[in-house]
Amino acid sequence: MARLTLPKSSRIDRSAGKHHKAPPGTQESRIFQIYRYDPDSGGQPRFDRYELDMASCGPMVLDALIKIKNEIDSTLTFRRSCREGICGSCAMNIDGTNTLACVKSCKEIKGDIHILPLPHLPVIKDLVPDLGSFYAQYASIEPWLKTDGPPPATERLQSPGERARLNGYYECILCACCSAACPSYWWNPERYLGPAILLQAYRWLVDSRDKAAKERLDALQGPFKLYRCHTIMNCTNTCPKGLNPAKAIAETKKMMLARTGQ
Repeated sequence: MARLTLPKSSRIDRSAGKHHKAPPGTQESRIFQIYRYDPDSGGQPRFDRYELDMASCGPMVLDALIKIKNEIDSTLTFRRSCREGICGSCAMNIDGTNTLACVKSCKEIKGDIHILPLPHLPVIKDLVPDLGSFYAQYASIEPWLKTDGPPPATERLQSPGERARLNGYYECILCACCSAACPSYWWNPERYLGPAILLQAYRWLVDSRDKAAKERLDALQGPFKLYRCHTIMNCTNTCPKGLNPAKAIAETKKMMLARTGQ
């Protein structure tokens, strides 16, 4: 279920939403109910209804959003970039699930299409969440290669087996869908790193070229950064790339336990 961090002292005003009707001659009408919030207006959040002719629109939810912005309501605000499921910019809550608008087909959704920003993140405007804290947490794990010697004359080599250990982790695009779906992250967003960041942390822990495993594990010690995960599995269920952050967290805990037993 989607739950949103709304502006303080505010509620969604169900009576304030605007209804943009389909133009005459519409062949294939779909209704999009979209969360709207403009902090500069002083108004409450609302849902606007847009009737679209899907016969003249691309198949993905992002295609519909772009059509709405270009042809119906230029004030609608959202992020997008690659349109290929690579950049993660268009992450939002669609039909109750966190996903990427560019890879979510409208035909997969029955009835009206409800679109909201990622849940439990402050909303900057409309479908744009504030990811400042999320990226600060990403920076805190120091996501770069750390070595203990001079750079080699050639590239740092890996065996096929060593390279294979990164599969399922390096593909993360930091869209924040998993973290925004995690109740533990909702409850402790300032202290728990969340599934996306912990998956990224594990990606460096298992990289054979990196020599800072002890330092990285030390940085994850404590009751909140890692151990707030309760294996709810929302993160894995919602990842639009099909990754398994819960597995990365479990493997990191195993590394912690193995180090304690030494």
